[in-house]
Amino acid sequence: MSRPFHLGEHSRRLFLRLSAVAVAGALSPPRAERVRDGSFALLRRRWLDVTAGSGFDAAAEPYRTRLVKLGATAAGYRDTMAPAGTSLWPSLPFPSFIATPTRLQTMARAYALPGTGLTDDAHLAAAVAEGIDHYRRQVYAADADQVGNWWHWQIGVPRKLLDAALLIGPHLTDAQSGALRDAVDHFVPERLLDDYSGTSTGANRVDLCVVTLLRAILRSDPGKAALAVSALSPVFPYVDEGDGIYRDGSFVQHTSIPYQGTYGASLLSGLATLFAVLRGSPWEITDPNGQIVRDMVERSFAPVVHDGFCMDLVSGRAIGRQPYGDHGRGRAIASAILLLGETASASERARWQAMVKGWALRDTCEPMLKAAESDDLGFHARLAAILGDDAIPAAGEPAGHRLLAMSARAVHRRPGWCAGLSMASDRIGHYEHGNGENLRGWHTGSGMLYWWGEGHGDQYSDSFWSTVDPYRLPGTTVSTLRLADGAGEGWGDTCPPGRWVGGATDGLYATVGQHLNGFESTMEAFKSWFFLDDAVVCLGAGITGGDGVPVETVVDNRRVDDRGTGALLTVDDEAGWAHLEGHGGYVLPCARLHTLREKRTGGQDQVTRSYVTLWLDHGVDPDSADYVYLLLPGASPARTRARAADPGWARVLANTARLQGVRVPSLGITAVNFWNEGAVGGLTASAPCAVLVREIGDGTATLTVSDPRRDLSALTLTWDRPVAEVLHGHPLLTDAATGPRLTLVFGRLADQGGGSKTVTVRLS
Repeated sequence: MSRPFHLGEHSRRLFLRLSAVAVAGALSPPRAERVRDGSFALLRRRWLDVTAGSGFDAAAEPYRTRLVKLGATAAGYRDTMAPAGTSLWPSLPFPSFIATPTRLQTMARAYALPGTGLTDDAHLAAAVAEGIDHYRRQVYAADADQVGNWWHWQIGVPRKLLDAALLIGPHLTDAQSGALRDAVDHFVPERLLDDYSGTSTGANRVDLCVVTLLRAILRSDPGKAALAVSALSPVFPYVDEGDGIYRDGSFVQHTSIPYQGTYGASLLSGLATLFAVLRGSPWEITDPNGQIVRDMVERSFAPVVHDGFCMDLVSGRAIGRQPYGDHGRGRAIASAILLLGETASASERARWQAMVKGWALRDTCEPMLKAAESDDLGFHARLAAILGDDAIPAAGEPAGHRLLAMSARAVHRRPGWCAGLSMASDRIGHYEHGNGENLRGWHTGSGMLYWWGEGHGDQYSDSFWSTVDPYRLPGTTVSTLRLADGAGEGWGDTCPPGRWVGGATDGLYATVGQHLNGFESTMEAFKSWFFLDDAVVCLGAGITGGDGVPVETVVDNRRVDDRGTGALLTVDDEAGWAHLEGHGGYVLPCARLHTLREKRTGGQDQVTRSYVTLWLDHGVDPDSADYVYLLLPGASPARTRARAADPGWARVLANTARLQGVRVPSLGITAVNFWNEGAVGGLTASAPCAVLVREIGDGTATLTVSDPRRDLSALTLTWDRPVAEVLHGHPLLTDAATGPRLTLVFGRLADQGGGSKTVTVRLS
């Protein structure tokens, strides 16, 4: 369990004094002062290089055009700035927490960067200084009350004002600088960094440390710089509940929301920036747990980035902010990774550059290099360098399965397609809404199955969230009871009671399950997914509801060509299959498929998109309804038809509220989700668990187990298969008996975070 990190007042003050002494050492005061000033001059230069952009030729394209445009924009802001009691620009009435500080930051960057036409322009710098001080006096004053969203006062506003102040340097007078310091100290007091709790955790803590460092640089304050670094320490260690980094690669913010896509990207970017800016200074980050952050690149972020975009299943309430937001979040992650690579080991840097290069080359929907021209010139320069370096290979998408059990997420990659699964549990919310965002994301945790085939990297990017039917998200089982916008508690406090959520994976294949309790509903279901080479086998059982409305399972809901051409849907009810041209196939052996092709309009711009929806109707208030279907991404009509004609390819062993399992003989796979203790398909489990058995074909087999409920003190698993010996065990394997049948006894699995444990045996 993670514990609040607390530094007592006396200890903290002592630490700051000692930090200042460490900078000065035994030097005489004049010498110490010169060392301090030199160190902060280095930090100012580094801050400009890292955050405003460096490493490019300002006279070369596309930088020349971009910098000239920046200068023109800044000149326009300068010329229209008209300080008044209620605004700095007439069109932006106070408090204008975002737009006004952003304009000042833009002007400061035009002053600091080369090639803008306003580089080192004293009049522009004076306007920035006047604007900062005016905003500070009218809005961000040391005696003002914090009203509204705390984030603006503690992170958003001070970061932009301090950034602008540093970029214009001495043009901000000592009096103006001191007043800004006092305002920041008022809204970001040191006590915010005393306890690692509340809003001062995870990505928010990193942002607060960035603000504290900028405040330190502004006034050449070594004590504040030391505090900014020491307050990072509780961010690094692994956690097993609440906000932070988990050993399985999960990253959670707001207690119950998987968040690599926004808060995680912010955390990674902030830490990469701090590592780069502080390198070689007296405040260089040397915490040994900092390696955990570097490990996050491949454990936490790479699994949820596909062909350059970040999957929406780890982006919380941000999913509907703007079209192609998933691609923007992917670029933010790529940018942070390349920056972090500059302070990483040579081997890490080489792997990460190859990975990002592969993402950039495969993102054809919103090409990464082109988009970076308007995002971040520094990122553009780093990305252009690796794209132009033939010695750096482009890494491909890695085949395999990643199960992030602690955040109820799964990602499956095979050649030509990728799938992502989003679930809710007793620790992970159904969805998050807040600040008026994601008001209809109710069912995103009800087993939403995203999938991308070749040529469909924008499937969920192009205004999907503003136009899709929110009651018919792909893969979900839902009560059709109508819900209010923003139903349920805000900020992710929407966790259902179901504990059995997770599964078992050997790294290539997986069995995943969710004991689903419907959102704001009496509906209950047991859902399983078996992730294979070219298919996902989907089972549902025990589907029960009492809301007085139909319950549906959405087989798929694909956004298709808005021109109304292509995407021919073929349905053969008698043979039990369907095919959507350009997308893939579906096998439904025992169900009547309902279909709908429709145009839907939504969003602030009232855009229209076309959808083909496939669903199963379980009726009003069903009692133990079930379903079986196969998803075949990218399959042709012929392959879909052939798979439907071969029921033995994937044999359903059980599909009840007690057991769900399949056997796939061609892959040597037997996979079972034991919702309770039981026996099926030659496997017997003494307690609820997930089991994946794979016979390799070389005379060996692997048995992978997990405890999705995270409460087992012991588990006994029996396999009715002759086994000669155990080749590779596991530290939690306390006993094993071979012979006509195999018996494995595992010790305490409750502390393993739902992680998978694999044993390898030699068959008789």
